[in-house]
Amino acid sequence: MMKLYPGGQSGLNGFFMMYLTKWKRVAVVLLFIWIVVTYLVISPLRCDSNTDETADFQERLKAVSQQFESLKQQHSNLIAQIKKSSGLNVNLNDIETSAFLHNGGGPSEEYENLRRRVYSNTKEIWYFVNHELTKLIHDDVQSEKLQAILDQVADRKRSLLSDQQKLSELDGYHEWRRTEAANVSDLVQRRLKYLQNPPDCRDARKVICNLNKGCGFGCQLHHIVYCLIFAYATERTLILNSKGWRYNNKGWEYVFHPISDSCTTAYDDKVIQWPASYDAKVVSLPFIDSISQKPKFLPLAIPSDLAHRIVRFNGDPPSWWIGQMLKYILKPKTGMQKAINDTISKMDFRNPIVGVHIRRTDKVGTEAAFHHIDEYMLQVKDYYDQLELTQVVDKRRVYLATDDANVLEDARNKYPQYAFLGDASIAKTAATHRRYTPLSLTGLLVDLHLLARTDFLVCTFSSQVGRVAYEMMQANRADAADSFYSLDDIYYFGGQNAHDRRAVMAHAPRAAHEIAVQVGDLIGIAGNHWNGFGRGTNKRTNVNGLVPWYKTADHLVLYSFPEYKHVPQYPDTRQNNL
Repeated sequence: MMKLYPGGQSGLNGFFMMYLTKWKRVAVVLLFIWIVVTYLVISPLRCDSNTDETADFQERLKAVSQQFESLKQQHSNLIAQIKKSSGLNVNLNDIETSAFLHNGGGPSEEYENLRRRVYSNTKEIWYFVNHELTKLIHDDVQSEKLQAILDQVADRKRSLLSDQQKLSELDGYHEWRRTEAANVSDLVQRRLKYLQNPPDCRDARKVICNLNKGCGFGCQLHHIVYCLIFAYATERTLILNSKGWRYNNKGWEYVFHPISDSCTTAYDDKVIQWPASYDAKVVSLPFIDSISQKPKFLPLAIPSDLAHRIVRFNGDPPSWWIGQMLKYILKPKTGMQKAINDTISKMDFRNPIVGVHIRRTDKVGTEAAFHHIDEYMLQVKDYYDQLELTQVVDKRRVYLATDDANVLEDARNKYPQYAFLGDASIAKTAATHRRYTPLSLTGLLVDLHLLARTDFLVCTFSSQVGRVAYEMMQANRADAADSFYSLDDIYYFGGQNAHDRRAVMAHAPRAAHEIAVQVGDLIGIAGNHWNGFGRGTNKRTNVNGLVPWYKTADHLVLYSFPEYKHVPQYPDTRQNNL
């Protein structure tokens, strides 16, 4: 059995005293935020505002206060959950280390969900306060006082989030999460290897994936991911046809290791276009955008046999699952890996560092809106301001990846207090007229590799590259669910099945554009507006509109994927004892 607290009984006493002190601090900070916001918003109004303005402010304050009250209740629930699971209601001297090890040695799903919900809803309160007060500043209503309030709330928000992030390090499960994430990832990779290397290729059932989709590298990666998930769900070996690939005419295998070591052809077997019967030996897949009879195992579904393990170490299981597909697929050959390593060695790439991906050129005005460098750097500043609450930062480093060569120089000129890492030559090869070349592919792989290694990613999820970088981050660590900020979309997988959230609190509309929800309602989500509200359709009433995001939680879709009984849970007996 792994020892969580090698310091023995005195270590346990010290841990609990520190833990209780930490929670007192969190509670005091939360209460202080509520008191300060209440005082600072009401105080100036009593003296300086007319009746209409006062009523407007008080209405907004009432909404903010309600969210704070909800957050306070969630904190109370989390404290109670910790006490219950940890045995704080008994004499500390009677507690043994084994009392903390339940459900295989890790935290309960309820604890993990509640911990993440408190963190997420703290951010949602900030989105709401920031949006509402910024609107008033733009109206030039006591703008200086409002900006002062906003700055103070932002400081306290960072302090609260910093304290909450420490919970996962202080709750005694930090190392367990890392170990469990590595174990589950290893299991998925071994299952994929087993699937892709059948004992007899000629007799194996197969699925054909043609890499001829007319889109960029991120889009094509996701096409292969979709094919591999299909193969995994139907227990078929994936055959990737890539001759004439737009990034290298010689094919995928010229740049990356083949996704199968022993089975790369369908021989002369008849190929049936999907949709096909289960008995069909070889099936060819269309693009996910045009697939009919869309299977339920497509993203954002995850395997039900792994779900209860994944949710205990990761806050965004669908992206983690997709990241595992990428981990299996993206294995550069020696020549490509050397080119990547040579480029990286020329950079002063060290942590802490924030990754910024700015997509311009053909995306802007068609698939995505233009976002100024200031919007990205606002999030970079916020990250470092919060980080410096707990550690000394010698230099604020930013790895900047873009397809616009001018952005890097502009950023360095405008923000001299930051150290920008990046390669303008990579940006030049990413230009539209040079994009589909081996040199461009090398640069793109460098960008993806380094973005995934940063501590925090600022990007636009309307970009496939931005989403791939995040998925790779999820594959690189136990949990990257709170390690990004998207300036536009929430996370999604192109061609996915419905993304639903479930109402965990009832909501009665306060404005014409809001919708009513009851606890348990499924809401088909169109997006988060980053102002405390998201847009969606209540599937019970079929009414579309806005709903407070903090009153909902992601609805995780589980699918009974094959469990691959022939692949052992652990590669050897040592890990089975962790």
